[in-house]
Amino acid sequence: MRHLNAQFLKEISTRLEKLAGPHPEIEAAIEMIADSLENNGVVQAFGTGHSEIFTMEMVGRAGGLIATNKLALRTLVLRGDRNLSALGGAEFERDPNVGENLLALFDVRPEDVFIIASNSGVNGSILGVALAAKARGHKVIAVTSLDHTMKVTTKHPSGKRLSEVADITIDNLAPYGDSAMKLEGGIGVGPVSSITTTFIAQRLTFGVAETIRRRGKTPPVYMSANIPGGDAHNRALEDLYGVRIRREA
Repeated sequence: MRHLNAQFLKEISTRLEKLAGPHPEIEAAIEMIADSLENNGVVQAFGTGHSEIFTMEMVGRAGGLIATNKLALRTLVLRGDRNLSALGGAEFERDPNVGENLLALFDVRPEDVFIIASNSGVNGSILGVALAAKARGHKVIAVTSLDHTMKVTTKHPSGKRLSEVADITIDNLAPYGDSAMKLEGGIGVGPVSSITTTFIAQRLTFGVAETIRRRGKTPPVYMSANIPGGDAHNRALEDLYGVRIRREA
């Protein structure tokens, strides 16, 4: 078992070292997000399945940016017209018709920027949201596995992949199939995309905060709600955006 631990650590650390180094796509995304926030924009983050981990890192957490909003398919059930049964399988994630319907449930404004995470970058809902955002004139940042997405066929009628729609694509460096190791018999284990996308989310977050600070302004960042004064600090900044940022379950 120890050799698997060491191998997985190597697989992860090698990728994180690459993501921590000079990275034109991440640096361009930081500038794009900072520009949006300085123009009173909001980061609209979307991901499905395990890629929702990325949106949870970007939205509503201590040390994170206030001006962030999480788009989630379940909102179509909570506040839209989709039936609860839609949450019971994978077809919802693959539905190409959810894009404009989902965006219509949020107060999305022209200055907002979208960040969409999908390891495969080919599911219908992912492309539906990306294309709906682009049709509205928004900038779109993609976080995806280039190794995986170029080896599979898109499930969206447009024939496009997320990386082909986005203005900036950040490769999460996950291998095809996500699993970075194989057990005897060829069984794939050790998926890495959740870890690498979490790192990307945090590099974007503190990168934007530092960029705004360097421009001479105070970055709007959450304090932990579990320290004195945290709730009051956070509520005061959240109130500046009202229903544009929702903190639903």
